[in-house]
Amino acid sequence: MARRGRQTLRAMVAATAVMVMVACGSDETPSPPAGSPAAMPASGTGTVEVGGRRVTVHVPASYDPGRPAPLVVGLHGYSSDAGELESYLGLTAQSDKRTFVYAYPDGSADDRGDQFWNATDACCAFYGKPDDSRYLSELIATLRRSYGIDGARVYLIGHSNGGFMAFRMACDHADQVTAIVSLNGASWNDAGRCRPSQPVSVLAIHSSTDETVAFGGGDINGIAYPSAATTVTQWQGYDQCAGAGRDAPALDLVTDLPGAETAVRSYTQGCAGGATVEAWTINGGSHVPQLGPAFTPAVTDFLLSRTKAAR
Repeated sequence: MARRGRQTLRAMVAATAVMVMVACGSDETPSPPAGSPAAMPASGTGTVEVGGRRVTVHVPASYDPGRPAPLVVGLHGYSSDAGELESYLGLTAQSDKRTFVYAYPDGSADDRGDQFWNATDACCAFYGKPDDSRYLSELIATLRRSYGIDGARVYLIGHSNGGFMAFRMACDHADQVTAIVSLNGASWNDAGRCRPSQPVSVLAIHSSTDETVAFGGGDINGIAYPSAATTVTQWQGYDQCAGAGRDAPALDLVTDLPGAETAVRSYTQGCAGGATVEAWTINGGSHVPQLGPAFTPAVTDFLLSRTKAAR
């Protein structure tokens, strides 16, 4: 199996076991409105400030302003940043190949200087509660205006805390989000806190031996998050899927495990609006698996094959 250079992310909750949480209210602090940045890149990669935060945007050379393009938003993990996410996933190359606009914003910095997303009660607003759900919703709206994005093809992908945030966006802004991919993240532990207004396709990827966000569920600073299986079951319910699902051939997605290590189970029967829920289990994988060359094309295929009625 061809090896890809390993990219190192600062592990998501490496310090949470010893972190002392400061007192803060349960209400989220409104983030500055995303608004319109001074200038978005017309082509290539550029970094702009939107709503007081840095956002990197890649526009492929094949982008045609006269043809609505898909949008993919990448969300980094706790204590990571947008640049590390791109180094890890390598979505810019897929943007060039598949002609989608790719944006990867930075989260807020906490009192330790670590960037984060306020996704769920478990993860990962340890020192403050910015309204990241609102911020990202407004960022998506800004990008749609700037690039004439196809509203039926808006996608999010996140790792770790970014995966939690992708689930949060699917819960809160199903009218904006077509499909998400979460790598080693989880949804709300309380399923009642997620009320998507319409179906959202979900690909939940989780390593069976994740040492940070446990495959079997757990807690961060005493606040629970659900298991990988429970997260998938929740989304089957939200999307009104029926049946036990079906297995597909295993995939070879990581380089530090032998053979086709990733089990695939898909739920499509009865799902409302043509949605799909998939669970990919990286058997023996870690929280930051060493991704092989097939990983990013595979998750891009999942995203771009999903669409909604134009909005």
